[in-house]
Amino acid sequence: MSSINERLQELALELPKPPEPAANYVPGVQVGDLIFLSGQTPKDGSQIRYKGKLGVDLSVEDGYAAAQLCTLRLLSVLQSITGDLANVKKIVKLTAFVNAGEDFEAHPHVVNGASDLLESLFGDKGQHARAAVGVSSLPSGAAVEVELIAQV
Repeated sequence: MSSINERLQELALELPKPPEPAANYVPGVQVGDLIFLSGQTPKDGSQIRYKGKLGVDLSVEDGYAAAQLCTLRLLSVLQSITGDLANVKKIVKLTAFVNAGEDFEAHPHVVNGASDLLESLFGDKGQHARAAVGVSSLPSGAAVEVELIAQV
């Protein structure tokens, strides 16, 4: 299997610079062999790229792309903690919050943007438990927020 970085290149993706916390928290905490990553929103630098409610302002495809961008930001934090994504043994759990309109029901399809990317990059090690939760708002009007637990 190719390295994670080679796979990112094949997918024409790159990890952003690890994001700075937007409030009073740290981007990730390691406890034993588990790393708990704080939620990331779909920012391009410091600007929210996907803003608004799914099913009102944004399509499922927009939400999928937003979840993928959140995951790239998570992976940049994970790499900064582990030194190399090859040190990841398993993506354990993913939790995603979808800023959704009242009648929106396609949360799982939005969150597949994160899950599909993780499985594509890590193979079987990227298959994970997850929750896709609809919410009425997110910080800065973000469309999606994703958090992650990984084993190293």
